[in-house]
Amino acid sequence: MRKSLLLTSLFLMASAAHAGITIGGTRVVYPESKKESSIQVSNPDNIDYLVQSWVENENNSREKAPFLITPPLFRLDGKQDNVLRVIRTGGNLPEDRESLFWLNIKSIPSSTRQDNINTLQIAIKTRIKLLYRPASITGKPEEVAAQLQWREQGNQLIVNNPTPFYMNFQEVSVGGKKLEKISYAIPKGESHFTLPATTTSKTVSWKIINDYGGITKAWTAQAR
Repeated sequence: MRKSLLLTSLFLMASAAHAGITIGGTRVVYPESKKESSIQVSNPDNIDYLVQSWVENENNSREKAPFLITPPLFRLDGKQDNVLRVIRTGGNLPEDRESLFWLNIKSIPSSTRQDNINTLQIAIKTRIKLLYRPASITGKPEEVAAQLQWREQGNQLIVNNPTPFYMNFQEVSVGGKKLEKISYAIPKGESHFTLPATTTSKTVSWKIINDYGGITKAWTAQAR
């Protein structure tokens, strides 16, 4: 008797190959001035994959994201490449700051039916940031990352980001101790992170990830 089991695994990865397709970037930046943005997907394996893609809002709400992916579903043959194109379909997005969405790419390997053999079919889903950047924003995140302002409140480290960019942290340290579960600082707002229990220093150091997935230099400041 043949049994099939479909398991979906979520990986946040940095343009790295896994048992499936390879994504040509860690994020997609969509400038308002362009009609579309794109990202390459490659199949380094000898087997074929079914690739499905879609966009979700930042908070994963059921509200439809104002972007479509083309092609949304296709077969990617072994040792072949393809390009996913992201196209804005509307929506009232802020003009003074970036907007964050999530681009999901799921790959399902092809399989051959064999009688009396149990098979395991694994679907791998990759989730990367899709950053919409209005035309009114100039410069790059790393050019203004030093403007982040930090303060401590109880066991919380609070960062105020006065810039229009999402600051995607690669690392945040307090007194030389790296914080766990760091993510990003929202533009023109505050974000909270949990401090280690034994932290007494107010010296904060941070690095961000730039538009191309590279890691910047470190900045240092004193938390209030």
